Amino acid sequence: MKGLYTLLLLCIGCLSQIYSQDYFLKDKGPFDPDIPSPETFLGYPIGSFHTRHDRIVSYMEKLAELSDRASIHQYGKTYEHRPLIILTISDTEHLENLEALQERHLALNDPRQPAAYEDLPVFVNLGYNVHGNEPSGAEAAMLTAYLLIASQNPDIENYRQNAVFFIDPVINPDGRDRHTSWVDMYQGNPIVSDPSDIEHNEAWPRGRTNHYWFDLNRDWWLAVHPESRGKLNWYHQWYPNVVTDFHEMGTGSTHFFEPMKTNGSKDPVMPKENYTTLNDTFARYFAEDLDKIGSLYFTKEVFDGTYPGYGSSYPDLQGGLGLLFEQASSRGHVQETQMGDLTFAYTIRNQFTSGLATIRAAVENKDMLHEYQHNFFVTASENAKNSNIKAYIFGDPRDQNRTKAFIETLLLHRVKVYPLAEDINENNQSFKSGQAYLVPTDQPQYRIIQNAFETYDAYHDSVFYDASAWSLVNFYNMPYTSTSHTPSSGEEITMENNVIEAQRVEKSSYAYLIPWDDYFAPAALYKLLDAGVKVTTAFKPFTTMVQGTEIDFDYGTLIIPVQKQKLDPDSLHQLLNETMEAFRIPAYSVATGYHTKGVDLGSNSMRPLEKPKALLLIGSGVSSYEAGEVWHLCDTKLGMPITKVNTDQFKRIDLTEYNTLILVSGSYSALDSPEVSSIKDWIGKGNTLITTRNACTWAIQKKIVAEKLIEDKKNEQDSIVERRQYVNAREEIGREQVGGAIFEVDLDLTHPLTFGYHQKQIPVYRNSTVWLAPSKNPYSTVAKYTTDPHLDGFITEKNLNEFLKPSASIIVSKVGQGRVILFADNPNFRGSWYGTNKLFFNALFLGSHITVPE
Repeated sequence: MKGLYTLLLLCIGCLSQIYSQDYFLKDKGPFDPDIPSPETFLGYPIGSFHTRHDRIVSYMEKLAELSDRASIHQYGKTYEHRPLIILTISDTEHLENLEALQERHLALNDPRQPAAYEDLPVFVNLGYNVHGNEPSGAEAAMLTAYLLIASQNPDIENYRQNAVFFIDPVINPDGRDRHTSWVDMYQGNPIVSDPSDIEHNEAWPRGRTNHYWFDLNRDWWLAVHPESRGKLNWYHQWYPNVVTDFHEMGTGSTHFFEPMKTNGSKDPVMPKENYTTLNDTFARYFAEDLDKIGSLYFTKEVFDGTYPGYGSSYPDLQGGLGLLFEQASSRGHVQETQMGDLTFAYTIRNQFTSGLATIRAAVENKDMLHEYQHNFFVTASENAKNSNIKAYIFGDPRDQNRTKAFIETLLLHRVKVYPLAEDINENNQSFKSGQAYLVPTDQPQYRIIQNAFETYDAYHDSVFYDASAWSLVNFYNMPYTSTSHTPSSGEEITMENNVIEAQRVEKSSYAYLIPWDDYFAPAALYKLLDAGVKVTTAFKPFTTMVQGTEIDFDYGTLIIPVQKQKLDPDSLHQLLNETMEAFRIPAYSVATGYHTKGVDLGSNSMRPLEKPKALLLIGSGVSSYEAGEVWHLCDTKLGMPITKVNTDQFKRIDLTEYNTLILVSGSYSALDSPEVSSIKDWIGKGNTLITTRNACTWAIQKKIVAEKLIEDKKNEQDSIVERRQYVNAREEIGREQVGGAIFEVDLDLTHPLTFGYHQKQIPVYRNSTVWLAPSKNPYSTVAKYTTDPHLDGFITEKNLNEFLKPSASIIVSKVGQGRVILFADNPNFRGSWYGTNKLFFNALFLGSHITVPE
């Protein structure tokens, strides 16, 4: 009887599995019985649970193990050590000759070679789940892999014979598992579809982002994180013809596929054929297949492909076709909507269907795709030859690590870089041989070079889904110029030779000096302070003799006296050389404190430094992006621990244990009046509050500081309201936002916040409408926008003239014996603004020494 009962359960399970598979796979078989379906392997029907990343990887590994039509490759590892994998699927003959096919395909990127693509399969990269809490894609990835490997259907056989598929099932494993844990943990039985249920409302910081709370779908261009860097290295080995980017959107929506909005801003360097011929061709396939299953969808109304760092836009800059899909999200397993219950399985089926439509379109148009990719690189070469700009020259000899980081990003995008081999004076700028670098424009990645160095102020649209400015050279605040000829250069720079030689410092019995100019000088300072070394910093410049040579030392120079240290002179010397080795920054040994110019080492202008002990408020109402940027900066650029505390736990914290409090953009509604008062009292005792963007508004509104915002001036004429068409409201209101643009500010180079800077004008990134009025204290406005501040990106004339130009970018406001440092702009944007990170470093390390004169 027991055996019969078990058999009955198995039969019921099989029937349930067949039914669930039919929902996705009906008419797509027969299937190889030796290849397990996702349901067989996982033990539950797709869509009934959210699948953990490790189980997705295990399933892909099992497919590669059992089938000669698949192989698996790990291209990277996340911060939390989850593997990043790609499953390659094709006909067995193709897989056996994959290297030869790869070589033929890559030849299409060489404009000097003819386009030879006869019998060449099309290369399709199916990418899923870059946003961790948009999980339907990864489930669809398992179904797609199973179908492409196990199906014996003639159509699928044809796809395998004419294509090579690269399935990247989970681009953001850390975020996915954060989300998966949430929704599976709170799944009810029976399932609760009420939108108010906790299953459908993730806690902060939610699963969208990676370990450090970064949006990886913005990182293809900036290449900050291991997920993106690994993917870029893989990508440039293959240059797939088609790349998919599966996302989810609001529960009340339907399904989106390209083309994007017709009036949307287009990448100025993109061939028109990409977003007309190719998009329109593929759209017909998407519509046809979604119509068959009765799914509603829309196109053209929203989203734009302007910013080059999306998974759906970066491939466009490599001669491929990037495709964005957005599916209404169930945000759990079932959720009520005005159009009925939206199930997780339904969202998966739509993604699965769009993926198969992509495959069908790619196979049936493979010659067109190959020809387009070849022509893309041919026209890039032609455009470069026709341009008056033949090369870009750049470099900052004072900051080798920032220059190195910029070069590394260019190399990740396969831009060819060379050391400058002759002195150049161009456009009122001078670059020395051996201290600068050269990027010739006539190379396959010409369009990437344009995006990295060129700036724009003309657009087809005024409302952007994300940034409207992305010139990398400004992100790094890199001195550069263009030239109409190609100067002489040295051997090509590679990842292997893009290194800074470590410099050993001679032993001193008196003191050591470390210039504050290099990007990693603050990291070196933290290492020394953490080891108990006493360090002072120069608040005035000086000149001294170093081994017979007179050298100028600027504001912020670090001084490490040999005497009165806990370490003996030999141990101090050893630690200093270990620090120089770790961070590749210069240091100097001096034998006297008497200087030929400026202050001496015993001057009161040499201020002793204390180790920062920083507290970062996080949690509900706080921007997880900005909080993550600060956390990532401290971890990866400074090696400095930072304490993260939820706002609702703030009252339990003893603020006297910290000397720095950081508030990024947020509402901070969890902080009541007594807590706000405690913060102000703590600042007044000599401590430092750092605020960025909207937190500046909060500090002003809570009267922690006596600063003001620039607000819209109303006059009598404003009472006369001009009628406008209702349908245009979204666009007209949206254009008043500053979605992301680059502007120029003027620095007070004598202020401690600007120590390490030598250019009085630098670029900053703005993506908010927080307009700080310059302080009434003449010494408090550290950075103010210049009279002609626009460098790159979109801003309305009203915002530019009435708000931005008269406003301040950085203010230090006195509060008792302490200070509040207000950054109207985000100096740590997306972990990539090397050019303004030093301002934030200075706030951390030098803030306690800023006394606002009265």
